[in-house]
Amino acid sequence: MNRLHGLVTVSVLGLSLLVACSHDCCNPLPGVTVTDVSPASDLMNGRTAVTITGTNFIDVSSVTIGGSELVSRTVVSTDQITGTTPAAANPGTTDVVVTSSSHGSGTCRGCFRYISPVRQAQLLAAGDYHTCAIKSGGGAYCWGNNFWGQLGDGSVANSGTAVAVVGGLRFSAIATGSEYTCGLSTAGAAYCWGVNSYGELGNGTTTPSSAPLLVSGGLTFSAIAAGGYTCGLTTAGAAYCWGDHTLAPVAVPGGLSFIALTTGRNGCGLSSAGAAYCWTTPGATPVAVSGGLSFIALAAGPNHTCGLTGGGAVWCWGDNTYGQLGDNSTVSSASPVAVSGGLTFTAIATGGFHTCALTAAGAAYCWGNNFYGQLGDGSSRSDSTPVAVSGGLTFTTIAAGGATTCALTAAGAGYCWGNGDTGQLGNGSLTRDSTPVAVSGGLTFTAITTGTHTCAVAVGGAAYCWGYNGRGQLGNGSTSPTSVPVAVSGGLSFSAIAGGDADTCGLANGGAAYCWGDNGGGQLGRGTAGVAVVPMVVATF
Repeated sequence: MNRLHGLVTVSVLGLSLLVACSHDCCNPLPGVTVTDVSPASDLMNGRTAVTITGTNFIDVSSVTIGGSELVSRTVVSTDQITGTTPAAANPGTTDVVVTSSSHGSGTCRGCFRYISPVRQAQLLAAGDYHTCAIKSGGGAYCWGNNFWGQLGDGSVANSGTAVAVVGGLRFSAIATGSEYTCGLSTAGAAYCWGVNSYGELGNGTTTPSSAPLLVSGGLTFSAIAAGGYTCGLTTAGAAYCWGDHTLAPVAVPGGLSFIALTTGRNGCGLSSAGAAYCWTTPGATPVAVSGGLSFIALAAGPNHTCGLTGGGAVWCWGDNTYGQLGDNSTVSSASPVAVSGGLTFTAIATGGFHTCALTAAGAAYCWGNNFYGQLGDGSSRSDSTPVAVSGGLTFTTIAAGGATTCALTAAGAGYCWGNGDTGQLGNGSLTRDSTPVAVSGGLTFTAITTGTHTCAVAVGGAAYCWGYNGRGQLGNGSTSPTSVPVAVSGGLSFSAIAGGDADTCGLANGGAAYCWGDNGGGQLGRGTAGVAVVPMVVATF
């Protein structure tokens, strides 16, 4: 078949015929292309509104994400389709395909990602004045204050060395309240010990115990959280709570399935569908955080909470005195308000009265109180909408303290901004800075945490700290503050590190626990009184 000036030569039974052709015959229609989907990720349960862009969305017959049809599909125009994500069976990246009955199909390969939340191991926990940890093999050890038997060693004697929790149990998770401890056995049974004035031990009594007591009900748990009261997640995702005058586990009503819990003044949980719920007391009916939102992460400051959706939007609720909710107001809200600006984030961190987040491209934005420059925008003016952190840096990790913010680049370089009066910025000064300043020393880090002092784990596992050091919490053999990173003494390699106001503990790569700093309640587990200005192995751990 040949084409010439709108005519087509067709061979039929050996004869050549010249016939007119249609426009489509002479000039085939271009095919469908799919260029983008926004947002580009979601929880595996789906249900997030997305917008797909491309070309030639004409006579659309099918739109799939991961092979499943887009829900509530609407072809807005020839270059835009909207709808709701379908559920997925497995996490990971997948294709978006648009098919037209007249233009073929187009594929955006690997441009959407389904997320499966990961539960963190609960191997180390600290109460007000006692610490507990699980050794390799499952044995639990505690040290510090033991007035109510919260160390679980069968006594009420304080211990400056780690003492084994009695009973021969093997634990997979441990959690500490103010004066009690709970753990999950490797079989999923919950045991608690310590104070029991309000039913914290969950065994149907208010009698304290210095040895583990089996929580009533015969339930099997996969996670546990302790705070104002205690809650556990069953392997099926059901939440049960006890304490606060509830003497044995009661089911959190509503038949919800959770993937994560937190307990403090109230209990809150993240459902398997990504919805956030909170309740006031054990047995109280969970109240859905308003808005029908699906979250993949929650972050809580002292008086405000923020959630990150699978699509990258941030919503916040609670106190908003300084604009820390980010909704362009200073009006507090008991329900989530969208953070203004239309940005897409991948990580959030909440400080005392400010919030920070990272975009998918690694740009940092902050909002809220800025008295110390903790928003990092070069000013000291508080802002109720996200402001870009100055410097054009790209980060992969961000952490917020009371009035200090620190972040790590993809290469592991540390930068801090905000309050630096005790040297916690790590740049060699004792002053605040409203733009990111590089942590001195040219070190590269894998994790960072900040407060009145800052500590980080360097690539290779060595720990470095800087800032306030009045109780030896920097671990460098002195009590002098420093405004540049100093190596924690001992040449140890750490896999995890955590710091309080005046003490620091870390888990070495070999599994041993080390602590340094204040030891007023025996919380360092070193067996003697007084501060420790270098890491001391938690005795007998």
